[in-house]
Amino acid sequence: MILVRITMQVMEEKRKEVRQTLLSLMHPMDREAGCLNYAFMTDMADGNILYVHEEWENREKLDNHLKSDLFGVLLGLKSLLHEPHGIDIYTVDKAEGMNAVLSARSKREPGIRRKQ
Repeated sequence: MILVRITMQVMEEKRKEVRQTLLSLMHPMDREAGCLNYAFMTDMADGNILYVHEEWENREKLDNHLKSDLFGVLLGLKSLLHEPHGIDIYTVDKAEGMNAVLSARSKREPGIRRKQ
């Protein structure tokens, strides 16, 4: 799996326009081949910082997306930002879920009794 995190520091007066653009991309992204997830979030401490999170099946599907007009729309938001997009791409070899949390939490710590 490939994860993409895009960080945008939006000009305050352009925040609504950027959000509307990101929302308009949601449906087309859901239909794009290889896209497992697309979401955007607002930083809780600074509403002018927005994050786009994408998950892709593999690098080939991501590369096709990076060449697409859809991704071009995202890059086209640069004139509404204080600085260029921050783009990070991560290749995930292993993913763990709640079982890892439960396993870590079930380890006994000295002096702490577990309820039965």
